[in-house]
Amino acid sequence: MKSLFDQTQLAGMKLKNRFIRSATYDGLADERGHMTQELFAVYENLAKGGAGTIITGLAQVTDLEQPYPAQMGIYDDSFIDEYKKLTEAIHHYDARIVLQLACLGSQTSFTASGKVMWGPSQVEDLGFKTTPAAMTTDEILFVQTAFADAALRAKQAGFDGVQMHAAHGYLLNKFLTPYYNRRTDSYGGGIENRARMVVETYMAIREKVGPDYPVLIKINSEDYMSQGMTFAECKYVCKVLVQLGITAIEISGGSSSSRPNEGPVRVVTPEQEAYFQSYAAEIAQELTVPVIAVGGNRDVASMTAILNDTLIEYIALSRPLICEPNLIDRWQSGDLNRAKCVSCNKCFRRGGTRCIFNCKKPSDV
Repeated sequence: MKSLFDQTQLAGMKLKNRFIRSATYDGLADERGHMTQELFAVYENLAKGGAGTIITGLAQVTDLEQPYPAQMGIYDDSFIDEYKKLTEAIHHYDARIVLQLACLGSQTSFTASGKVMWGPSQVEDLGFKTTPAAMTTDEILFVQTAFADAALRAKQAGFDGVQMHAAHGYLLNKFLTPYYNRRTDSYGGGIENRARMVVETYMAIREKVGPDYPVLIKINSEDYMSQGMTFAECKYVCKVLVQLGITAIEISGGSSSSRPNEGPVRVVTPEQEAYFQSYAAEIAQELTVPVIAVGGNRDVASMTAILNDTLIEYIALSRPLICEPNLIDRWQSGDLNRAKCVSCNKCFRRGGTRCIFNCKKPSDV
C-alpha cells in the first residue's frame, strides 16, 4: 500500500514524501524579480514544515515582458548566486526545490512602456482584456531559447529541476488553445502544430540541461472554454513529451478565460476535493512517467485513496500550505485533521501572497 510519506526517487531526485508544493504566485520578489528576505523565508518555512518537494512561483525567463508585481525572475545570470543560497537552504531540510519557468503572454496589465506582449495570434485575452502581438518565427525562437537559458541557470543555481508552465492561460498554454492560436503556419492548426511551441521549448531546454536533469511540465487537462484545448489533445501533448523524455507531468486546468464555475472550484465539501483527479488518473494509466495530481487536495484519507486507487504518484497542493506552512509535518506527526484552508482565495493580493487568517509575514513564522 502506497503512503503519502513514502520515500521515492524521481529522475535521481530522492524525495522524502509524495507531497509537492504546487507553484504559486508569491508576489514577494523585488522590482527586478530578485530574492528578498521575506521571499526566502516563504520557501525556508515550507521546507521546515515538511514539504518534500517545492515548486516555486513562476519565474520570468525574459525581462522583455511586463511581469506581475514582485514576480520572480531568472532572465539573466545575476540570479544564479542568490538562488544558490536558496537551494542550499532548502536542501538543508532534506527537501527538493524546482524552479517554474514561464512567459506571461497576454496575461499581464501591460502598463510599462517599452515592454512586449506576445501571443500566438492577435486575439484579445478574454480574462485580462489585453491584445498581444502575433509572434514572428524569430520571436518564437527567442522565447524557446530564453526558456532553455533560464533552465541552465536554474541548474547552475542548484535547483533540483525546472517546470515548464504550459497551463492557466500563460503563453505556452495559449499556443495549445485553438481560440487563441489562429496561426496558419507550422505553429497553428491541428494539435500536432499547436503543440509545436511546447515541444520545441522542451527540446531546447533538454539540449541545454542534458538528458538526466529533471524537466517537468504543468499542463491544462482542459481549458474549459469554447474552442479550448480538449482533454484528448492534452493527452496527445503529454504522450509526445513522454517519448522525448519529460520527467513528470502535473495535470491542472482552466484559466481566467474559462467559463464560470468550471475547472478549479472553492472546496467547501469533501466531494469538491481533488477536482482534477479524474483527468490525472486517466492520463496516469496511459503514460510511463509519474503524474502529479493538483487541485483541491485537503484530506489525508482522500489523498491516500488517490495514491492507492489510481496510478497517480504524487499529490500537489498550494493554498493549504499558504495557510499552514507546517501542514505536512502536522500530518506526519499524527494530527490528521483536514487542512485549515477554506479556499477563499483572499491570500492572492497585491503586496504578497498571505493567508488572511495568518497574516504574519513569513519571516515572522
